[in-house]
Amino acid sequence: MKRPRIGKLLLEWYGRGHRDLPWRATSDPYRIWVSEIMLQQTRAQAVIPYYERFLRRFPTVESLAAAAENDVLALWSGLGYYSRARNLHKAAIAVTAAGGFPRDYDAIRALPGIGDYTAAAIASIAFGLPYAVLDGNVMRVVARVENDASDIASLQTRSRFREVAESWLDPREPGHFNQALMELGATVCLPKAPMCLVCPLAECCRARQAGTAAQLPVKLRKTEPVSIDAVLLLVRNRARVLLRRREDGARRMAGFWDLPSPEELPSARTGESLGEFRHTITHHHYTFTVVSATARPRGAEFRWFEPHETVEVPLSTTARKALKLVGWF
Repeated sequence: MKRPRIGKLLLEWYGRGHRDLPWRATSDPYRIWVSEIMLQQTRAQAVIPYYERFLRRFPTVESLAAAAENDVLALWSGLGYYSRARNLHKAAIAVTAAGGFPRDYDAIRALPGIGDYTAAAIASIAFGLPYAVLDGNVMRVVARVENDASDIASLQTRSRFREVAESWLDPREPGHFNQALMELGATVCLPKAPMCLVCPLAECCRARQAGTAAQLPVKLRKTEPVSIDAVLLLVRNRARVLLRRREDGARRMAGFWDLPSPEELPSARTGESLGEFRHTITHHHYTFTVVSATARPRGAEFRWFEPHETVEVPLSTTARKALKLVGWF
């Protein structure tokens, strides 16, 4: 089957129905950009409430640019990968200073926090430019349709897969094509148990014909997971909880508030264990135990918070999980 036919099949399938996601109802580059940044490493259904709250608070790129970084981080709290929010804020300042959102791929790509995939998504969906997206879902579709067992961690493979996706792209509807391709990877061409019987590309999928779909794509460079046990202290004083602010120069979570660890509050007297939760950062798998404690902290990095105040500051995901565990939220 000729490759252009693949684009036609995808668009026809997408036109018959797809998930009703809020960012699909707009061609505003700002709103599309916010959605694409939030969707990095995060499921669509988890993003929706964050997306809607964020745009209620910052409806325009100018309002985002004028905001304090801490206000941006507070709204992002719980989504993780906080460098995304910081770069979003920096880019909003740059866009506002330039007088508007750039309308060509290279200028979009030059903004802080925007890579090839995000630039292609914004350029195609907002401005109708013929650039194909390439993310994990799309690489899986390409690997299976082409029956290509090359290592997708390789830059050469990614470059070749992008060329394949662009050969499928319908230049008349690049935005709908990209959304259809991403939708197929997210809902049909699944990592495990792909739904080949309802796939619009089934007749031209070489991996399906060869019986290799379940083994594709191939990613050879895999970092072994690291398991880490850690403790967080829950120090309460009446209706308040003690939090510690990460230093601005910290490698991770700079400016965020978290529960202190025993090492950060060595004078604390610990009590009973209140439970545990798991948290993953890339290949690091943490098991956090929350322990009750009493302490009289010293230092500007510590502060007592009442319940309503914890929703007004950048709160780390681990603090959010720990406080939810003990019924704070």
